[in-house]
Amino acid sequence: MKRNFKIATMVYLIWLGVMLGAVLYAGAVVAPVIFNSAKYLGTSILSHYQEGLLMTQNFILLSYVVTLTIIFVFLYEGYKYKMGERDKFTLAVTFILLFTGSMFNWYYLSDIVTMQMAGEKMTQSSAFLATHKGSELDFKIFALSILLLMIQNMRKACR
Repeated sequence: MKRNFKIATMVYLIWLGVMLGAVLYAGAVVAPVIFNSAKYLGTSILSHYQEGLLMTQNFILLSYVVTLTIIFVFLYEGYKYKMGERDKFTLAVTFILLFTGSMFNWYYLSDIVTMQMAGEKMTQSSAFLATHKGSELDFKIFALSILLLMIQNMRKACR
């Protein structure tokens, strides 16, 4: 059983690393390219609203991986907790990751999609801008919690 758990830990750490990479790539590479499409296409073919629609589709696809991460973290950290491997830091970071991932998937993303479906004018409203800012902050906290959980689990695995 111990050997299987070591393999599960390795897979878990790799998964967290992949997820962190996906989150960082979406925010640091994909978003700036999409929202500066005129720079790369040589002309302004897409409106800011259309660029936002494309970016939303990227985040909808990413939300499936976020859901898998939420499930994987819940199961792995829940198992460790049940087996007596408990510390307050890991518990807190796990809760933050589960909360921010869930908020992104089922609150922010669905609100943004709903507002986009209402049309371009709605995406220029203060409600949309506030929701968008909240989703950015939420996703940054999600990324940080992934990083902290990775570091904590690597420290424990190296003991």
